[in-house]
Amino acid sequence: MSEETQLREQMCRLAKSMFERGLTGGSSGNISARLSDGRLLVSPTGSSFGSLDPARLSLFDADVRQIDGDKPTKEMPLHSAFYETRQAKTGAVVHLHSSHSVALSLIPEVDPENMLPPLTAYSIMRLGKVKLLPYFMPGDPAMGDAIRGLAGRRSAVVLANHGPVVAGKDLEAAVYAIEELEETAKLALLTRGANPAMLNAEQITAIVEKFDVDWD
Repeated sequence: MSEETQLREQMCRLAKSMFERGLTGGSSGNISARLSDGRLLVSPTGSSFGSLDPARLSLFDADVRQIDGDKPTKEMPLHSAFYETRQAKTGAVVHLHSSHSVALSLIPEVDPENMLPPLTAYSIMRLGKVKLLPYFMPGDPAMGDAIRGLAGRRSAVVLANHGPVVAGKDLEAAVYAIEELEETAKLALLTRGANPAMLNAEQITAIVEKFDVDWD
C-alpha cells in the first residue's frame, strides 16, 4: 500500500473516530495532512467527519495548488498558514467545533495568551500555550493572517466563538493534541470557581524543559 493510500485511509479513520465521540458534529471541522513529498491531503468542503471518502479528499501540490479531488474546506487559510510558519514541525492540522473549547473561548476572564489553565502535565506537553484568537467569519482569509502573525510560536489556537485548531508533527499527534485541548477545556469548565490545585511554576518549567515544549 502506498504512502498516499495509507494516509488517505488514516485521515478518514481518525476523523470518523472524532465524529463518533462527539468532538465535532454535522459537516463541521476539517483536517489535513502532508505527504513526504510536500503534497497535502485535505477534507472537502461540506463534508462530515463521520463519512469522509478516502478517494474524494482534496489533493494539493507542495505549492498549495489543488491538483485533484473535491473542492476543499473553506478553512484552507488556517491549514496553509500552519504549514507555512511551522514547516519542520507540522505534518497535519486539525480544526474542530468541539463544545468545551468553544465554551471556554466565550468567557471574558480567559487569558488570550494562554487560555488553558495548567491543570495537567499532558495539556502542557502536547499543546504548549494555547492562543485565543478573536472571532472571524468562517472562511475569512484573515484567520490565516492571524496564524502567520504568531510567527510559528504556537501549535494550537482557539478561534473565539468557533473552535480549536492544532498542528502536529503527524496526523496522530495532531489528533491526540486537539483531543487533549478539548478535555482540558472541559476540566477548566468543570473546576471553574472551585479554586483547583493547578501545577505550579516549578512543575511547569520541568515539563517544558523535559519535553521541549514551545512556551515562549
